[in-house]
Amino acid sequence: MIKTVLKIDGMMCGMCESHMNDLIRKNCSAKKVTSSAKNGETVVLSEAPLDIPFLKQQVKGLGYELISFTSEPYERKSIFHFGR
Repeated sequence: MIKTVLKIDGMMCGMCESHMNDLIRKNCSAKKVTSSAKNGETVVLSEAPLDIPFLKQQVKGLGYELISFTSEPYERKSIFHFGR
């Protein structure tokens, strides 16, 4: 899995977050998408790297701007604690 953090300029409210989540789900094979207008970012968990140039155009079409991104490998953290 890959965790990609997209820094988005222009998101102001919950509706903006919803529009961004819908855009990612529609155009990417995302396993999980979470947007935060407060933090100005969208976090995407996916199996494959995202097509950033394509997403930049799509985000602009919604009236926002993709200003930067970071990607890193993601491993799900276990909720079980062993060794007791």
